[in-house]
Amino acid sequence: MPSAGRAPMPNPAVVTWSPSLTLVPSRSCFNECGYCSFRRPASAAAPLADSLSPQQAQRQLAAHPDATEVLLLSGEVAPGSPWRRPWFRRLLDLSRLALADGRLPHTNAGPLALAEMAALARLNPSLGLMLEGLGPAYEALHRHAPSKRLAVRLGQLERAGRLGIPFTTGLLLGVGESPADRLRALELLAALQRRWGHIQEVILQPWRPDGDGATPLSAQACDRLLDTIAIARTVLPAEVHLQLPPNLWPLQRLPEALAAGIDDLGGIDLRDVINPAYPQPGVALLRRFLRRHGWQLVPRLCVHGAWLPRLPRSLQQHCRRVARTLQARHGC
Repeated sequence: MPSAGRAPMPNPAVVTWSPSLTLVPSRSCFNECGYCSFRRPASAAAPLADSLSPQQAQRQLAAHPDATEVLLLSGEVAPGSPWRRPWFRRLLDLSRLALADGRLPHTNAGPLALAEMAALARLNPSLGLMLEGLGPAYEALHRHAPSKRLAVRLGQLERAGRLGIPFTTGLLLGVGESPADRLRALELLAALQRRWGHIQEVILQPWRPDGDGATPLSAQACDRLLDTIAIARTVLPAEVHLQLPPNLWPLQRLPEALAAGIDDLGGIDLRDVINPAYPQPGVALLRRFLRRHGWQLVPRLCVHGAWLPRLPRSLQQHCRRVARTLQARHGC
């Protein structure tokens, strides 16, 4: 349902983050994006041979007791595939496992049917899907990725709005897109938000090469992204949080990004499974650094507070229990 009201502009002196653990149900994916180092080609005989078992997931949860968010980040199974149903059941099972363990699941597993989204929304306080972007650069990179077509991604965002699901989306930047492409993508997200009010945060993620080609962002790329952050803060409605992954951005320039409009650093795990070549700076280091520059780093749930009323009552109660745990653990 459309939002009845708007949340206030985030406190400019506060930066939020979510203590997170990423579980990967499967890296097998029917898409073949031109930049992806996460995907593993799906075997025709057993496309889910690498599927994460509940026992493996439980061991990972036990090894990360401080994580309150469990990000379920999966490769995709094609709609209509006989493997789609067992793959989706695993997403539901892992969501239930996270809830039973006192955590909050947040699933990002590609475009979903309306019924699939509704089923996950009963277990996940928030869901996510990157828009990534629009224009010739993305079209070339997504030539062999059917679910990355712009109409498919926008359809998912529209369905989330119709269902009233608190949603995280974002742009993948630095793949050859123009400033005009970036602006048009932000305007599309702004229009969706004005209609439905369900977008809680937009990630502005710089693309970085992995493996031996890993390199930090250049000064010029940082400058261009700072311009995009400032434009995003103007184009998007004020209640939408702007997120920047701290491991993909130079620490010394983080205050510039915050001044431009970033107010969230996303889910921080011990390791970035999408960008393993870029280590996380660590929460303690981030907190000390930001404090010196006048910013307070505050933990949050995977669902931002203004969107809690959208959740089913049982999930609201679960979120409040996890919030009390988070407050006791971090003293805030």
